[in-house]
Amino acid sequence: MIDLDLVRADPDLYQTACKNKNISLDIRKFLKTDDERKKLIAEVQKMQTERNAVSKNIPNLKGAEKEKEIKRMKALGEDLKKKEAELAVLEKKWLEMQLLLPSVPLKSVPIGKDDSENVRLRTWGEIPKPAFEPKDHVSLGQSLDIIDIPRGVKIAGSRSYFLKGDGARLELAILQFTVDSLVKKGFTLFAPPLMANYAAMMGTSYFPGGEEQAYAVGVDREPQAGLGEKESKQIESDKTYLIGTSEVSVASYHSGETFEVSELPKRYAGLSNCFRREAGTYGKDAHGLYRIHQFQKVEQVILCEADPEVSAELHAEILQNAEDILQALELPYRIVAVCTGDMGRGQVYKNDIETWMPSRKWYGETHSCSTFYEFQCRRLGIKYQDKDGTKKFCHSLNNTCIASPRILIPILEIYQNRDGTVTIPEVLRPYMNGQGFIKK
Repeated sequence: MIDLDLVRADPDLYQTACKNKNISLDIRKFLKTDDERKKLIAEVQKMQTERNAVSKNIPNLKGAEKEKEIKRMKALGEDLKKKEAELAVLEKKWLEMQLLLPSVPLKSVPIGKDDSENVRLRTWGEIPKPAFEPKDHVSLGQSLDIIDIPRGVKIAGSRSYFLKGDGARLELAILQFTVDSLVKKGFTLFAPPLMANYAAMMGTSYFPGGEEQAYAVGVDREPQAGLGEKESKQIESDKTYLIGTSEVSVASYHSGETFEVSELPKRYAGLSNCFRREAGTYGKDAHGLYRIHQFQKVEQVILCEADPEVSAELHAEILQNAEDILQALELPYRIVAVCTGDMGRGQVYKNDIETWMPSRKWYGETHSCSTFYEFQCRRLGIKYQDKDGTKKFCHSLNNTCIASPRILIPILEIYQNRDGTVTIPEVLRPYMNGQGFIKK
């Protein structure tokens, strides 16, 4: 959510942000609605004041004068009721438009239409050049009996899978290694709720606009076995959504709260299953484990004071935390500056980490790191009290420290051997009882 005083002061700046972020919103139209709302609020308040004054004066009147004032109060009440209904409609429209307002990207963000115009900043590691014809992760997974996609599809539909045996153990090893790395760096670990209400989804800026990507729980539910359609519809809806990232739950943890500035920053790590519908991606990245409906992720979430320099330092910190994991795994990667057209509504700066995936013969996105300034905290009502007693909205940041099973793609493909086995990265062996290879 945006400080509306800033929008009113420089509407062209926000219209440009809409254009560059591919957001369809007419800022001038919003400001017109904003003016209409302020005028209507003033009218309603004036009528309420008049009604209260008349009501207070009536007991002091008698006869015809009293009857006249009673009629006047009744007419005023009816007019007020209409105006209040008109205001309620306008308020709803105003809020819907307000929630579409974007943050203004930092000046360092490249202007671009989509991810094809992201800008490479740096690379790490050497691209592997195997002396044999490598398999992709699906073939490897099948031959080693650690990935089963057909049976996953049979049970749960497209983009579903089973990890089995050492495949499941490898995923758990990666997650635990990442968690341990962050805890050593002072992060508090969360096992958060996997379901969130609309307020949390809206507060973290996934709604409005991302509803089609979220699985709704208890909303538009099908008639249940043993119940007729009418009876089934009478069951109260849960009105919650499966989270697509623990950022939703963890960032919302302090909603409506105020810190002392000395308590900041808050460094949190959320470990959770994540669920995404992947609507609109039919046929895109459909092979294997790259784009699936359910995955596990360790997400870093930071709350800090509203200082751009502090935000920049913490952005670098959590980005480095993710790089540390990839470097420990010895996986080649590159960092890109995400362009405006590939950014979310609330992000002011974003980096992606793309890891080398041999089967794709290119880098594939495995991490994203975002700075929001006060956008999320304004929506969530998360504030802090400065040393001088002034209350301000916090800044928030988040970063994927690891996400699986996508990270299994480069691990399996890069660490495969000529004989069909896979070498387990050295840093993960303590989490797999010292095992050095995955074999059939």
